[in-house]
Amino acid sequence: MSVAMPAPRQVGAARVNAATDALPNIPWQDRPANCADVLWRYARNPVISRSPFPTANSVFNSAVVPFKGKFAGVFRCDDTARQMQLHVGFSNDGVDWTINPNRLHFEGDADVTAFEYAYDPRVVWIDDRYYVTWCNGYHGPTIGMGYTFDFKAFHQLENSYLPFNRNGVLFPRKINGQFVMLSRPSDSGHTPFGDIFLSHSPDMIHWGRHRHVMGRGQGWESTKIGAGPIPIETSEGWLMIYHGVLTSCNGFVYSFGAALLDLDQPWKVIARTRPYLMNPREDYECVGDVPNVTFPCAALLDRPTGRVAIYYGCADTVTGLAFGKLDDIVAFTRSHSSV
Repeated sequence: MSVAMPAPRQVGAARVNAATDALPNIPWQDRPANCADVLWRYARNPVISRSPFPTANSVFNSAVVPFKGKFAGVFRCDDTARQMQLHVGFSNDGVDWTINPNRLHFEGDADVTAFEYAYDPRVVWIDDRYYVTWCNGYHGPTIGMGYTFDFKAFHQLENSYLPFNRNGVLFPRKINGQFVMLSRPSDSGHTPFGDIFLSHSPDMIHWGRHRHVMGRGQGWESTKIGAGPIPIETSEGWLMIYHGVLTSCNGFVYSFGAALLDLDQPWKVIARTRPYLMNPREDYECVGDVPNVTFPCAALLDRPTGRVAIYYGCADTVTGLAFGKLDDIVAFTRSHSSV
């Protein structure tokens, strides 16, 4: 099966031109000869250590995008006071990163930009700028919203929702004339529950028309779920990689799988993986500040080759990189679906 961009339709915005979706310098490592998994880990993992600058305690659950022929990202860097903060980083190859030791500051209304904490960012290019979403401290966790043109100046918009909410993930284009975002309403604690919802906005400020997407599953996703990287548009539907949590006798275990969502009504689930795609197995995923976590936040795609590179947080401490082929991930999602 070959997964392509869908043909243009009358509804929604124009499709992305496949010719502009090429990323020839995507980080990549071929599948090991003895590996039959849909995704495989980079042999040099973790790609970002826990202390790339002196005041960093950990770097994980971060967002990476192509930028000017190279790569840029917004990174969750908890400091040695264990404050959750966002930092900007740059890389020539998507593997070796230079991260600014100074916290990212947003410009905007002082009532909105007052800093409590920020974590688990996502970044996406829409229309003419890069939008950043993150879990923002505003009398509890909610979804912060901002944008940048150059990864130097950042502008903060209104918070998208009332507390409590996490895992705000924008779709990479308007659908039926509206911006669309996935999120996971929660509570003020470490949320021992959670389903994925979808919301619409005409202007990235006012969010409504909320729709339930999907609830918790069984086994590896039986406690809570949340959207991961920016959804990838394919002829089979929107590919949404998402994390799921199992409550074991020794605490939470974070794995991740995938689902296919309808292109024009993305709250409708077409397929959803019954088994996970990846779970904590390596030492750097199992041992850290929060053991047993693989948490995906960003995915790069070179559409002509179908190569996918996924950045994921490991044990809430370091950043890992995994690889796969788009066709394989979509085929696995369809053939192992619980829907």
